[in-house]
Amino acid sequence: MQKTNRLAAALAVAAAAALALAGCSSGSSGPSGSSGDAGAGSGAGGGLTTLKVATIGLTSDGSLLTGIEQGFFEEEGLQIDTSIVANPPAGLAAAQSGQVDVAYSPSIPLLNALSQGVPLRVIGAADGYPDEPAASEKDAAAIDDTGLFAAVGSGIASVEDLDGKTIAVPARNAQLEVVIAGELDRAGIDPKSGVNWVVLDFTSAVEALKSGNVDAAGLVSPFTTEAETAGATQISAPSVGFFETGATGLWTAGSSTIESKADAIAAFQRAIVKSNEYATANPEKAIQAGLDYTESSLAIADVKVPVWPTEVKPQDLQRPNEKMVNLGFLAQPVDLAGVIYTG
Repeated sequence: MQKTNRLAAALAVAAAAALALAGCSSGSSGPSGSSGDAGAGSGAGGGLTTLKVATIGLTSDGSLLTGIEQGFFEEEGLQIDTSIVANPPAGLAAAQSGQVDVAYSPSIPLLNALSQGVPLRVIGAADGYPDEPAASEKDAAAIDDTGLFAAVGSGIASVEDLDGKTIAVPARNAQLEVVIAGELDRAGIDPKSGVNWVVLDFTSAVEALKSGNVDAAGLVSPFTTEAETAGATQISAPSVGFFETGATGLWTAGSSTIESKADAIAAFQRAIVKSNEYATANPEKAIQAGLDYTESSLAIADVKVPVWPTEVKPQDLQRPNEKMVNLGFLAQPVDLAGVIYTG
């Protein structure tokens, strides 16, 4: 990409960040009681370096939150100031612009940003799937918090039945459409011309499944539970089918932040590994922390236990990179050299 295009993309992302953070809880605090008024790297909190971390309010955030509660970040000299942004692109925009130091992102929005020349790097694993691929569709559904559901009474029993049908997703060319497109492609259906995509928020999508206004819909938990309760049929676990294994949710930082705060970023990397190990050993504590943080009414039993990897492997990014090209969501593979920051 030419320099002028890269600059334009960066400026566009920075502008989006200003809007994105307007939706954050201003001055929000992590469980450690950190103040949103302390600037990153300010040394606030008794000599601790503050890092501003943007999440999107997932149950898997419980690893970060319990890590803060257990003192793993403080041991590394860090105070973590958390906030929730509306969606992954908003978090990436904030990280690129320096409005936050670290942001959560699934790999697909990250790859989209990288393809536009936005200077971001991966500094750790947030969540993902087991190292061994699921042995069956049932096993996949047990670990996938997304689902492709057929409408109540539609008679649709498999992905193959979706040829010519209407599928609801929350946004076009975003994560759920990409992973569902992978399922369609494997079933011999052209994702671009073989189905009709419509945009519906998750609540509206569940209602459309009940009424039959759509033939199928891509959902995330807890809307998957609502769809099942309403009588919709899950016909695919699209995310685990697409990513297969490894880290899919990532902790990211802007290249300029890594350069200016290298010691603090390295400390975050060490602490998040400890946090993921602790969450894996104590999943109920981590899940409850995530539910409390997002003020969810769900019980621990209602939530699929996340997987918290301790590293991001090159294939965790390369696999979706290649699949997005094959499916037409990327014009060419993203150059991943140096994207995973190891210090």
